[in-house]
This record gives sequence, structure tokens and C-alpha cells, in this order.
Amino acid sequence: MTSPIKKNALSWFFGAWLLIGLLQAAFTQLLDDEAYYWVYSRFLDWGYFDHPPMIAALIKTGYTVFHNELGVRLFMVLMSTGSLMIMYRLLPVKDDILFMYLASSMAVFQIGGILAVPDIPLTFFTAVFFLQYKRFLEKDTIGNGLLLGLVMALMLYSKYHGILVIFFTFLSNPKLLLRRNAWVAAISGILLFLPHLWWQAQHGFPSVGYHLKERNAPSYRLTFSIEYVLGQLLLAGPLIGWLLFYATARKKPADLFEQSLRYTVIGFYLFFLVSTLKGRVEANWTVPALIPLMILSHAWLSGKPLSVWVKRLWLPALIAIFLLRIYLVTDISFLTNRFHDEMHHNKTWATAVQKAANGKPVVFFDSYQRPSKYWFYTGDTAFGLNTTRYRRNNYNFWPIEKSFQGRDVFLADKFLANDSGAVEIPNNREPMAGKVFNDFTSASGIDISPSQGKLYIRKGRLEDFVAVIKGETGSETYVLDIFEGDDPMVRLPLKHQKKADGSFSFSSDTDMNISPGKYRAKIGVWSGIPGIASQNSRALEIIIN
Repeated sequence: MTSPIKKNALSWFFGAWLLIGLLQAAFTQLLDDEAYYWVYSRFLDWGYFDHPPMIAALIKTGYTVFHNELGVRLFMVLMSTGSLMIMYRLLPVKDDILFMYLASSMAVFQIGGILAVPDIPLTFFTAVFFLQYKRFLEKDTIGNGLLLGLVMALMLYSKYHGILVIFFTFLSNPKLLLRRNAWVAAISGILLFLPHLWWQAQHGFPSVGYHLKERNAPSYRLTFSIEYVLGQLLLAGPLIGWLLFYATARKKPADLFEQSLRYTVIGFYLFFLVSTLKGRVEANWTVPALIPLMILSHAWLSGKPLSVWVKRLWLPALIAIFLLRIYLVTDISFLTNRFHDEMHHNKTWATAVQKAANGKPVVFFDSYQRPSKYWFYTGDTAFGLNTTRYRRNNYNFWPIEKSFQGRDVFLADKFLANDSGAVEIPNNREPMAGKVFNDFTSASGIDISPSQGKLYIRKGRLEDFVAVIKGETGSETYVLDIFEGDDPMVRLPLKHQKKADGSFSFSSDTDMNISPGKYRAKIGVWSGIPGIASQNSRALEIIIN
């Protein structure tokens, strides 16, 4: 007689997956980015500087149920489990044992599946997209077209990379152009995404500038491409990644649906490989491609002699993942003190800063992570002042800065250690010092958008340029900081004069002697803190002749 567990092995598998995920989510401290997205949820909007709003809405909903790490991650655990269930449903061949071996061997599904990051809802809606696309191919109706449009919008509301899934699916089947209901899907998806596009337009398309320009590295390094390739092998494993890629390459598509899976896998990995020419690509950007990778590799491996390697590598992979799970929920001091990772000592670090601040609001420099972590683990609102040495993020847009103006604040950063009046903040995470600063003023919320894409310095003098300024009060002092790569070179004081059309003309009387070439420049506004200017523009190319 078959035992209930064997008879319902898949149900037990999914149930155990969900339970373990909930426990891991509850007892593992937040990553830096998770805390940042939690702050997103405090300011719900149709868009953010870095990402669309889905992650904020999910965190907000979960946090109303549990006011802790589990609340932040609740919907991530549910969605990652749902992604697995949909993947199983999409398998052309139902080999339950092989599926469970494959899924439990992939650390990104087991550990990454609990993290409150945009990749999780994107992966879930990618799985739903392929499920609905399969239904659309089987039954071309207005209803299925509308549902497909809804899912496409949900992918884009999760992360912009969803556009790649849509594009490569279309590329796999150009005849979709001849289907009326495919147009229904496209138009309905665009209409549903319009609120976010309107938000982008109202804020000067900050996400476009950031993702397409500001994230670019000053120059290409071969290590960008090597790290990307190795990272993808580890992400799909850590031990069976090579086998999944090999099996997917061998699998020939049997129909239009499998063709869309194949195009998406190849397209995703090639797109981001080419992207390494512009800068470092984070390994997790390709996570949605794991959906078709899993389905296609499973289809080819089922019944093949090579599938024995999945079973051979399953136990070592499971042991490694289990040890990682234990490490994340415990404080093994000789390890955590060595690695200083993001998931340990957050509470003690935040408490130490809070104690040193002695009731004053805390301002951090050049970090969206520290103010977010501090806020989550203490409950005290914090602010991140982004200088020209760093980059803009959502702390430039939120109203937190306004509430700090004119107040006595506590500045916290490691570079303050040698400042007079600074105190060391003992903690187990990182060197940290702080000092009280009276009558704090800053203006990082001002947005400066030059009308031209490049600035020029000719004969040692900056050429005048025109820019639109949003949020100016009239008392600001502007500077132009010039960088070679990431290294600051010179700071120019700027004069500005309002024109009849409401824009501003900028100029500088300072003479310079810099070698001809291409450099980077950022426009900033002096803060009340000596030597500190906030970043108020995107990174600009400046050409010196």
C-alpha cells in the first residue's frame, strides 16, 4: 500500500517549501536592499527612482499583517512557491522526482525566494505570463488577450526587465502581429501601465536616465564579462548550473510555446552578456530566465542517462544550502565577524547609532542602505544625503529631507572619524563615527536637468549651458564637480541666471588646467555642512578640448 506522503509527494514538497520559506523569512535579518524597499512602502506611489511600484505594494500589504521581517517578505515566499507550482504545470513531461531534485538543488529558488526584491514578483509574473501565453496559443480569444495584457503590465510593474520577456516572446512568433487579440493584449497592457509612465513623465523619467546612463561604468573591464558568465553558472546551481544550460541547449522546441521559452533563455543571457560592455551586470538580473531554463532542461533530461547527475549532485547541493540557511538565522561569531554580511548584527548596529544620536534625527552620507536599515530596526526616521561622489536615489525625492531642515541632527559615517567633536560608534558591522550638527540644511530634492547631453570646457573655461531647475528656493549655491572615472578632480563654483522661459543659464568664471579628454560631471548644491554638496543632476559627460 502506497504511503500518503509518496502518493501526494508533490503536495508535501510544495507545502514543505512554503513552510521552510516562511521560517527562513521570519528569522533572517533584512538585506540592505530589502530595507530600502521597505522604506518604499512607507511612501506608496506609482513609481520610484530605481524601480516600478510592485515591490512596495507587496511589502506594504505583508507588513500590515506582520510588523517584522516576515511581513516584509510574506508575499515573496508565497510568490516563489507559486512560481514553482506554475513551472511544474508548464512541464511538457511530468517527471515529479526529477522536478523536485532540480528545484531543491537551486539555491536561488530556495534562499533567494524569500528575499523582498523586485526579482521575485517579476519571476512569479513571468511564470504566469508563460502560462497565459500557452493558453492564448491554444485558444485565441479576447478574454485570453486581455488576461495576457494584464500579466504583461504586472511584469512591468514588478521590474523593467519584464520587457525582455515580452520582446523575446514576440520575436519567437512574429505572426502575433497578424492576430487581433495579440493587439488586444498589447494595447490593454500599455493602458494598464500608463499610470507608471505618467509618473515617470512628471518626474523627468529618472529611471530611464539612471538605468541607461548613470549605471554605466567609466570604461569596460574584461572582469565584467567573466564575472557575469561565472555568476550565471552559480546562480543556476550552484552545482547543477552547467547541466541545466547544456540540457536547455540540446532541447529542440516542439511547438511555438517551447520556441518562446528558448528565445527568452537565449535572449536574456545574450542581452546581459552584451550589457557587460557598459558595466557590471548583477547576477540576479537574469532570474526570470530561470523559468524557461528549468522547463526546457527538465524536458530534455527526463529519461536521459545524464539525469543521473542531478541525483548525484542533489545531496551535496542540499547540504550546502542547508548550511547556508543555518548560517543566515544564527550568529556564528567567528564567521559573522569575519564576513560582515548584510544579514547579521543589524539590530546591534542600529541600536549603537541610535544611542550615540541621543534622540536626534540621524543623517547618513552616500547610502540608501544605512538610513533604511536604521529606520527599520529602530523605528526612527533617518535620511540619506547623496553627494556628488555617490549617486541619486529615492532619498532625493522623498519628503524626509524637508522635515530635517533647521534641526540639530546627528551625522553618521566612517569618514567623520577624524573630525573634531566626532565620537566613535562601537559595533560589529563596520567602522562608524558620528557628530552633532546644528541647524542642518540641504537641498538634494532640487532637480537640475541640463538641456544638452554634454558639457564643454574650451580654453580652460566652462562653456555656458542651460538647465531646468525644479524645486529651487532662490538661496542655493551651485557647483559642478568633475570626475575622472570615480575619482574627483576639480570643483567649479557656478553662477546661474533665470531666463525669460523659466530655465536657467549656468556659467563659471574659474579657469582650469585639465588634460583634454572625456570626463564625468555632476551638478550639486552646497549643503550647510562644510565641503558637502548634494547631487542634483544625473551624471553628465563633459568634454575638455
